[in-house]
Amino acid sequence: MDAPPLSAPLNIGFDYTRSLGPVLSRFMTGLRERRVLGSRTADGRVHVPPLEYDPVTHAPVTELVGVRPTGTVRSWTWTDRPLDGQPLDRPFGWALILLDGADTALLHAVDAGARDRMHTGLRVRIRWAAQRSGHIRDIECFEPDSGEPFPQAEPDSAEPVTVMTTPIRLSYTHTTSADESRYLRALAEGRLLGQRCPVCHKVYVPPRVCPADGVPTQEEVTVHDHGTVTTFCVVNVPFAGQRLEPPYVVAQILLDGADIPIPHLIVGLPADQVRMGMRVAAVWRDPQSWTTTPENIAHFRPTGEPDSPYESYREHL
Repeated sequence: MDAPPLSAPLNIGFDYTRSLGPVLSRFMTGLRERRVLGSRTADGRVHVPPLEYDPVTHAPVTELVGVRPTGTVRSWTWTDRPLDGQPLDRPFGWALILLDGADTALLHAVDAGARDRMHTGLRVRIRWAAQRSGHIRDIECFEPDSGEPFPQAEPDSAEPVTVMTTPIRLSYTHTTSADESRYLRALAEGRLLGQRCPVCHKVYVPPRVCPADGVPTQEEVTVHDHGTVTTFCVVNVPFAGQRLEPPYVVAQILLDGADIPIPHLIVGLPADQVRMGMRVAAVWRDPQSWTTTPENIAHFRPTGEPDSPYESYREHL
């Protein structure tokens, strides 16, 4: 009987940075100053958040007008179990809120306190974040309107907001298929395992449904940890979390005995000396550190063998 499929928590994250342009720059700068601006289009409607171009005339939007920090819930849904990174760490409502003076609704969180207090037509007001930087999160959330006066917004002396950075995070549990699990368990033994399609007889690493014939691969095949570089790219741009200093090479490597290449790093020679057809070999980490992960192979290095002829890999580009 096969062992149960493998599963593991995965976390993906990066900081998304964008230039704002003239319209959103004024909008985000206004939020930093506790002011909400909307854009007036040719039909007289006020859009919040502001549009950069008129959807009817396609002309750039230039007129921004202030709207009130109070509004009305037009529609809503309730979140009983907030996720990491959401505006609140307790149950809250997501709502489309029509701010007073606006003609389009803004999506944001409402801290209603309880589900039975949340309803369409609820009057709400902005709760400003204590520390503001020129970001949509300067609006901490909305809350039921108490009728109390707001503190007067005063423009600050800081420079306009021209760039906005938003952290993007996704956490989930990945469960492998039975074939993937066998492939990963083989890696923990220092083996590279593929499977052969029963129709076209191609060997796929890792195993998968054959993309040519649409049938699952079946026969298990152990392939070699030597192979040929088919295509590659040179990474010259630094980014957060990078493990190697640029420039370095990520290549598609056709392992001996396989019919589809795998991506991996090429280390051991200058980036400008990597070439198509170059013969390379896997460099395995210390066996004591092996687990069920492709990271058991640290990288590939040149073997010094003569290059493979183009005809031997041209069908695998």
